[in-house]
Amino acid sequence: MRPTVRRVDPRLQIMTEAIEGLIPGATPAFLTVEVTETLPGTGERRNTWTGRPDGLAERMFTALYGRPDAAEQLSPLARAEDAKRRRDLGGELSALIEGHTDLTSAPWYPARPGDLIHVHYEGAGESAAFGETYIIDAASHGFLTMRLLCHTLPDPDEASGMVGCFAVEDDPDPLMELWFEAGPHTLTIIRDGRPVHIGGAR
Repeated sequence: MRPTVRRVDPRLQIMTEAIEGLIPGATPAFLTVEVTETLPGTGERRNTWTGRPDGLAERMFTALYGRPDAAEQLSPLARAEDAKRRRDLGGELSALIEGHTDLTSAPWYPARPGDLIHVHYEGAGESAAFGETYIIDAASHGFLTMRLLCHTLPDPDEASGMVGCFAVEDDPDPLMELWFEAGPHTLTIIRDGRPVHIGGAR
């Protein structure tokens, strides 16, 4: 069974967490932010804005990047399946072609031995959010293997049916299935200790 894959834009999440971190150890649900205009010399307050950390983070994000995408980000395969349900053959082909082009035109493509690939899964229903980390290794005949290094799913019974489903052996393009099914927005790819692809970043 493949886990459900959704992801919040990591830049918005980082901004929210940075604001929440202004009071170390505080419970985010109980935090508010207040911005006050104080007149010089008099100490008189004239205007005040009060809001939640996520509200302030969204204002900052919007000023820098435009409104965050409220729609759920979908993998290329999910977009193609949506178009197929609508009987939109052009949309289905476009989603698949765009997904392939996005991967193969990335400056870090193709994968290399030593690359680390982390995939993030949002929680769904009773399942907690978790992540998996894979490593690319050299295989025979110039092909590559992608094997699971670790995961963060705490329940071993649940993990046995969910983790490691994207591991492949002797594959000319080990990222293709993961890219299409999980989606680029869920992936973070590390090469030589540096991130070369950060999922969710526009």
